[in-house]
Amino acid sequence: MIVTLIIVCEVGFWVLLAAGLALRYAAGKRRLGAAVLLLEPLLELVLLVATAVDLRNGAAPDWKHGLAALYLGYTVAYGHYTIRWIDGHVAHRFAGGPPPRRPPRYGTARAAHEAKMWLRTLLGAAVAVALLQLAVLYVGDGGDTGSLRQWQFTALRAAGIHGVIALTYTLWPKKEPAVTAGSREER
Repeated sequence: MIVTLIIVCEVGFWVLLAAGLALRYAAGKRRLGAAVLLLEPLLELVLLVATAVDLRNGAAPDWKHGLAALYLGYTVAYGHYTIRWIDGHVAHRFAGGPPPRRPPRYGTARAAHEAKMWLRTLLGAAVAVALLQLAVLYVGDGGDTGSLRQWQFTALRAAGIHGVIALTYTLWPKKEPAVTAGSREER
């Protein structure tokens, strides 16, 4: 049930996103489109409640509950960012909005961007670890919580790997290609 609900929440996210953007830009109903986009967190609330009910009804804590926690953490950290990113692209493509800003490609600006993205991943991991810890406490000493603890480690490992990658942009920043007189004329 939990895996199906995770898939339903993910599909629901994209359906609500498409419906909200269609209302905003195709139908010209900006407020109604924004209201539809604001319904998206309800999907995560449903998943959270369903996971808690599943555990309360005696389900053995396993990988499905851990995956639900990671999905919720990712949505908290990256959900708004994803919506804003897609909204900018749709506004530019279909509503004559300005082109969306691209992330910086070089130097300290790129390192700062990667650090901000890592902080999002760290937030997602923290949310997942906290939800998993609440599940461990909820199940108590009588249940096997080893799977939930493994998912906590998985969340921290993902944040650590992303942190190392983000750090490489600071330690070895990509340099902007040198512009020569001949290449300026070719542009």
